[in-house]
This record gives sequence, structure tokens and C-alpha cells, in this order.
Amino acid sequence: MKHPQPSGPEWDRRVLPSPRHAGESFRPVLLDLSQPADAAAAAELRSSGRLHEVYDRIEDQVEELLRCRAPQDPFGGHSRTRAIADTLGSRPDDYGRWAWYAWSGRLVHVLPESEFRQVRTDRNRDKITREQQQSLLRRRIGIVGLSVGSSAALTCAMEGIGGAFRLADFDRLGLSNLNRLRAGVHKLGLEKSVLCARRMYELDPYLDIEIHRGGVTEDTIEDFFAGGRDCRGLDLLIEECDTPWVKVAAREYARNRRIPVLMDTNDRGVLDIERFDLEPGRPLFHGRTGGTTAADVRDLDRQAALRFLLDVVDEEHLSPAMTDALTRVGLTLSSWPQLASGVMLGAALVTDTARRILLGEPLPSGRHSIDLEALVPAAASAPALHGAGL
Repeated sequence: MKHPQPSGPEWDRRVLPSPRHAGESFRPVLLDLSQPADAAAAAELRSSGRLHEVYDRIEDQVEELLRCRAPQDPFGGHSRTRAIADTLGSRPDDYGRWAWYAWSGRLVHVLPESEFRQVRTDRNRDKITREQQQSLLRRRIGIVGLSVGSSAALTCAMEGIGGAFRLADFDRLGLSNLNRLRAGVHKLGLEKSVLCARRMYELDPYLDIEIHRGGVTEDTIEDFFAGGRDCRGLDLLIEECDTPWVKVAAREYARNRRIPVLMDTNDRGVLDIERFDLEPGRPLFHGRTGGTTAADVRDLDRQAALRFLLDVVDEEHLSPAMTDALTRVGLTLSSWPQLASGVMLGAALVTDTARRILLGEPLPSGRHSIDLEALVPAAASAPALHGAGL
């Protein structure tokens, strides 16, 4: 079966992307300077004009590594300089890897993979034990829809929930996306899948990320769920798209493969958990759409699609602001409103739940709401704001 992108650092480190393709790249190239071919590639970069910045803070990283390993006596009775030198050896440039980020022209010296992961996730302990962290980093997460989904993807990567990811979105970054996507105006027009993968790789160059630039379609959905080169498929799916066919088809595939699905609708902090891994006969969307199949929603018009989505999220439980907005979409509003605060809350809910499921907690299927306006309610008669009217 043909996959849309080769994946994994061992593929990337064989060849540097050409200058013509640097703007489309989303994976760093990992160079091991103890290997002649990689040392030659690094030398080529340094003389090519493509290298804009070199970041070599390896001594600081080694110090952190030593402190992680032995907080009470990180240097083993020696000086800091001696302990770091002993770790790096006689050829410090050969220690660890150099990550080449072609899209930014940066070359960054980082610890070897296991040591890098140990330090980067050290402050997770012991909310996540080292053994749990290792288990989580062996998992593969699929994320469909990279507006809301990009925050979930990035938060998972930050926390070390998943070491391999498949990202799918057909869209490009627009100016109106910047109210909820963390990106700059210099990224307008960039594919959302590429933007998300780059930001994740800048956190951890050892991740394994595949992207589906065209999103999930009838032609690509099999590839999205397939096992890949390691013959292992997804361990969990995060679904955050607005297309009815994709929402239904993704769940049908997940249910057939016994993959749990999470969805955040970021209105009133609603989180859906569908444990198809535990309940392979479970109806989609908790039964809210009856026996509707992907084929049934393939060609819905705008109004029918909106009606279907309202059935999915349960219109009666939407916030008053969202309920009002939906009557004006296409008239005085270009689309339904989404706030950065709601998206970030959703990313936290999804990441926390993903971690617990992947660690084997028996979380049941269901719908949950973390409504901040209900949890932090306004006073019946609020006092005047300090300085109001000045």
C-alpha cells in the first residue's frame, strides 16, 4: 500500500532537501557527525548559504541531563566543567545529533534521543512516571482537522503523549485562523498540516510525523488508518473537522479497528469519548445520529450539513451565544465563532484524556462538559470595576 509521505528520522537523515523543496519541508534532517556522510552534509550546509543560524547549547543540555539523573549530586563530586566534558567526550560535535530545519535555516545541536526525551519530559515526573512516559512515546495518534486539532496535537507533543502522529487537513492558514491558531502573519497561506508538523518537530526532532496534505478523503482514508512500515496502525484518533462525511467515515474506520476516538467541540468545554476499543458495537456519536452512515452524508448541502452537525453536538446544550450565532451564519457571520481560550481548554481536555486512555485507565465512553462560565460564574450584581469611567 502506498503511503502519502515516507516517515521517520531514519528516512529523513539520508538526504538534505534541496533549496527548491525547503519551503515545503516539514521534517528536520538528523545528522550524526560521527558518520562521514553526515559530517559531509553538515559541512555542505555551512558553506551553502542556506544555513542562517547555528544553535549549539549542548553543554547546557548535558548539565540538565546530569541534574535529572542525580539531583542531589549531578556532577559526581567533580566540577561542572569536568562532568560535562566527561559526558561529551573528546569530540563534542559528535555527541548527540544535529537537527537541520530547512524551512528556517537553523541547525540545532541536541542530545541523543533517549537522553533528549528524558530531559525534555523530566518535569512531567511523577505525574507521569518514566515508565509511563516510555509507553506513551511508543504510541501513534491520528488527528483530523488542524484548526482546533493543531492545539491538541501540539499539547500532546509537549506532554510526550505519543511519539508518532498522523496529521490530516486539506486547508491552508488564513488570517481569520489567527484568532485560535498559534502562528504568525508570515505563515499565511501555509498548509495547516505542514505548519502543525513543523511546530511539533521544533519541540522534538525525534518525533515520527506523517502528514496528509489533502485531508481525509475516500481515496486516502485507508492510508490514514493503515499500519505503515512498522505494521502498526493508530492507537487513538482525535477528530476535529467540520465535514460530515469525514466525521462519520473516520468513526466507522476507528470502530472497525477498535480505536478510541476523542472530539472537543470547544463550546462549553464539551469533550466526547468513544471507546470503540472497549465497545466495538457502540453506535457512532453516542447514538445521536441514529444509524447514519458515511454514505448517507456524502453529498449534503450546506443546510443539511449544519443540521447534521447540530445533531452531533446536541443543539439544546449549546451556549446561548453559539445558539444565536448559528442562526446568523452565512448572513451576518461568515462561520460559527471559536475562541482561543476554548480551543486551548479543549486541547488540555483532549491531551489529558488521551494520556489516561493510552495508559490503560478504564475511562468510559460519554460526553463531558467543562463549562468555565458555570464553574466560574459571574456575581449577580458585580461591583464597579476599579478605574471604570476614567
